[in-house]
Amino acid sequence: MMSKCLFCHQRKGKRPCPALHGGICSICCGTHRLTSLSCPPSCTFLEPNDDYQQKRVGERFEVERKAFYRELLTFGGEPATEVFYIFEALAFRFFQDRRDAQDQEVLAGIHSLRNGYSLIHVPESSLPAFGEELKKEFKVFGERQTLDPLIVTEVLDRAQKFIQDFSGPNLRSHRFLQGLLGYVRERHPDVAEQLARQTGAGGRIVIPSGFQYEAQTPSSP
Repeated sequence: MMSKCLFCHQRKGKRPCPALHGGICSICCGTHRLTSLSCPPSCTFLEPNDDYQQKRVGERFEVERKAFYRELLTFGGEPATEVFYIFEALAFRFFQDRRDAQDQEVLAGIHSLRNGYSLIHVPESSLPAFGEELKKEFKVFGERQTLDPLIVTEVLDRAQKFIQDFSGPNLRSHRFLQGLLGYVRERHPDVAEQLARQTGAGGRIVIPSGFQYEAQTPSSP
């Protein structure tokens, strides 16, 4: 006899769900994938609807992103929000074509960048690719304008928690990346196009304007 869906506990769990480690019904799978469930990229039910899933998760990401930007504004004003905006732009550019990318790669990159700003330097045996990209670009950006190391480290610490909370407990989750990519592509296609053109160009990133301070408007929901 087929067991019940592990999410709703009502309908039959006809689909194997790697996030729940058991069966899930098609309704719960379609409704909650990548939003309430931390689906791994290997799930066979994600690939055919990747663009649609990015849009859905992007809508949830937009809400939580606005709350996070308000938190950064309260802490450090525009310098704090600018640090995270630079990170978002770099993450979009680096991962936009990586369907196999996982949120752990993002967190490893942040950790590497954070280590570079630490007063106590901790040697790294190997530098993650995204961490190397972050360090290179933040160094260049810091040469253009002053970045307060205390603000940068605090923003990175808060960003790690924000990403971990949004990603969920699944170690193979890519929910944060899906949310970021879906949000930028759906809400700011002009920014997505600018960043896409920079990929593989061999030059430094040109930070596009258009969405970094959206959450600062007092009337924002």
